[in-house]
Amino acid sequence: MIFESLPTTPRSDELIDKAFSRAARSGRAKQDKLEAQQSMLQTASNILSDNLENVVVEWPDFELVDPFYYELADAIVDVDSLRQALSQVMWASRTIDNVAREYQSKLRRTDADTARKHRKQAFARMANIVEQVEDDLLEIGAARDALKDLPDIRPDEPALVVAGYPNVGKSSFVNDVTRASNEIARYPFTTKGVQIGHFERDRIRYQIIDTPGLLDRPEDERNDIEKQAVSAIEHLADGVLFVVDASGECGYPIDAQLELRDAVKARFEQRDIPVITVCNKSDRSTDVEADLYMSVETGENVEEVLDALADAVEFETDLPPSRNE
Repeated sequence: MIFESLPTTPRSDELIDKAFSRAARSGRAKQDKLEAQQSMLQTASNILSDNLENVVVEWPDFELVDPFYYELADAIVDVDSLRQALSQVMWASRTIDNVAREYQSKLRRTDADTARKHRKQAFARMANIVEQVEDDLLEIGAARDALKDLPDIRPDEPALVVAGYPNVGKSSFVNDVTRASNEIARYPFTTKGVQIGHFERDRIRYQIIDTPGLLDRPEDERNDIEKQAVSAIEHLADGVLFVVDASGECGYPIDAQLELRDAVKARFEQRDIPVITVCNKSDRSTDVEADLYMSVETGENVEEVLDALADAVEFETDLPPSRNE
C-alpha cells in the first residue's frame, strides 16, 4: 500500500537538537579551530536539509496517485493542505542548504573567532527556518499516522463491492466465498471494519469488499467524509453486488432496500459499473425481483453469483490462456 512505508515525521525541536548535537561532536573531533567551525556548519546543515527533504520525497506524488487512493486520502486528510505543508518543508530544506553555502563561503575567508560568530549566526537562521515549518511537520506527521494503516486494496486488480442494508448477509457472503483469505481493516470513516477478501476465477484474482457504514444506508444519512469515501469507492469498483433480503429478517422493509438499491445503481452506472441485485436467504423467501437468488446459509447458487460477477466485470488479463481453454 502506498502509504504504509511512510517514515515517522520528526518534530522541529527534535530535528534541531539532533542536528546541533551531532554538529558539536563533529567540531570536537577537529584539531583546527577553523575546520571545527566549518565541520559543525556542514554537519548541522546536512542533517537538517536532508531530513526535511526526506520527509517530502517519501510521500507519493499526488498528481500520479490512483484516483481511488487520492480520494480516499482526501476523505481522511485535506490533501491540498497536506501538499502545501510538504511544499513548505521542501522550501525549508532548500533554504537551509542555501544558508549553509552562504556561511561556508564566509568561513573560508576569516579567522577562527570570527568563524565561530558566523557559524552561530548560521545556526540561529537555520533553527528559525525549521521552526517556521513546525506546524507543517506536525500536519504531515498526523497525515502519515492517519493514512499508514489503510488496508491494501489494489487498483490494478478487479474489485467487487458488496452493498445493501445491514443484516442481509453481506459479511456472511464475503466470509463464505473468501474463506480464510479475508481481513478486517479499519477505515477512519466507518463505524465497523471494512471487510476485504479475495477469490479467483480463470487465474484472475478478484477483490471483494464489504463497506459497512458507507453503502448500507441512504446518501442523506452520510456525512461529508463518508460521501467522499463513497466517491473513492466509485473509482475502485469494477462491479457492485447489491444484496437484498426478502424474508424480512434483516429488519428493513423490501421497499426501502430496493430504494437504496436504485440509488446505488444510479450512482455507479454513471461510470458504467455493473450492479447485480442478488436476493439472499432464498431458502426462506424469493418474494422480490432480482437478477439472482442465493442462500449463503445453505450454499445454494453462491458459486453462480461469483461467476455472474466475474462475467459482468469482463476483466481482461495479459496472462496466456490455460491449456483447457
